[in-house]
Amino acid sequence: MTTSFPAIKTERLLLRQFVESDLDNVFKGLSHPDIIKYYGVSFNTLEATKEQMTFFKNLENDGTGIWWAIVSPDQKIFYGAGGFCDLSTVHRKAEIGFWLFPEFWGKGIMKEAMPLICNYGFENLGLHRIEGFVDPENANCKKAMAKLDFQHEGTMKECEIKNGKFISIEIYAKLNDRSS
Repeated sequence: MTTSFPAIKTERLLLRQFVESDLDNVFKGLSHPDIIKYYGVSFNTLEATKEQMTFFKNLENDGTGIWWAIVSPDQKIFYGAGGFCDLSTVHRKAEIGFWLFPEFWGKGIMKEAMPLICNYGFENLGLHRIEGFVDPENANCKKAMAKLDFQHEGTMKECEIKNGKFISIEIYAKLNDRSS
């Protein structure tokens, strides 16, 4: 049984559940060299990208996260995606992630979408802590995290392997000051 969550709409953006017809855009994003350079997921074929669509559904069904397609209000423009995974109700925290097509970088899309996602996490999911894990070389993401009031907490040294090499990961977090 698929759970359903509300769409979030502003004058400029609509954050909604993924639908089957989003497959092409998810593939376009998660195979784009500029997006996947620092991203932990990538796909070489449309068929393989179906795995990601299943991942989005499973997050909802398992209660371990929620991801939104970020589109224009008329749904004619697909900007990217954002949401939560590794949601822990016990510890009231989740990991945030996002990606945008490069042609929309620097246009304020994430600056508008991410607070909506964070507020949903704090207000509707009861989160106290939202974590972001960032490749130290991803300067754009680090700038975005700072603009969104995420605090840099430190660096996990050589904690993951990417392309056959150990990489470090910087930890950012935002706390819900209104939760206890």
